[in-house]
Amino acid sequence: MLYAEELIGADTVDTMPPATIDAFRDHGQIRASLEAGLEEAAEVFRRLANLGIDMNAATEKLQVDGVKLFADSFDTLMKSLASKRESLAK
Repeated sequence: MLYAEELIGADTVDTMPPATIDAFRDHGQIRASLEAGLEEAAEVFRRLANLGIDMNAATEKLQVDGVKLFADSFDTLMKSLASKRESLAK
């Protein structure tokens, strides 16, 4: 549930499993958490850059890999549904 609280901000969408939604309803706090600690975050990014870590490249890779995983999962689901449909049509 912690990740859900830390991703609250304007113009955002978050998906959560039912158990996380229930936990958040029970004891979560709605606050603009994405706006908190911005100066500290900027300092972390400066320090990472000083260490030679390219966060733009890292986040681009995470985004590309994440989209591929979702697309692969969707393709697997569609193949499974097509197979099931074919078996039921016989």
